[in-house]
Amino acid sequence: MQDAIYAPHWNRNAHSVICVLRGRAQVQVVDDFGQTVFDDELQQEQILTVPQNFAVVKRASNEGFEWVDFKTNDRAQISPLAGRTSALRAIPADVLANAFQLRQEDVSELKVNMERQGNTLLRPSRSSSQWRAIA
Repeated sequence: MQDAIYAPHWNRNAHSVICVLRGRAQVQVVDDFGQTVFDDELQQEQILTVPQNFAVVKRASNEGFEWVDFKTNDRAQISPLAGRTSALRAIPADVLANAFQLRQEDVSELKVNMERQGNTLLRPSRSSSQWRAIA
């Protein structure tokens, strides 16, 4: 899907090998200290290994992005950083507002959307400044 974002997540017990099938995406990987270790574009026929416990987010280009993730554990545990089961949901609204410089209204809307949505794929709404979760 064009311009879609696969929300930030991390693998608790497996490494992940991302193999790009088609399209391009901006991919960012951060270590468990929050330091960026990869922030670049991946395109068709490229491969990226994401170590266990490192967070990754993918944003498709306007031409879309198709990939396959191979995990090093048959029972890989994926933990989202957004959505119904995310760590962000448990953080108090005031802390989120201060940490990310958000208005209280935006944080409230974010938390309500996280409660309703369990999705990890986000796409821009008609106005490109807003994002919404999709199935």
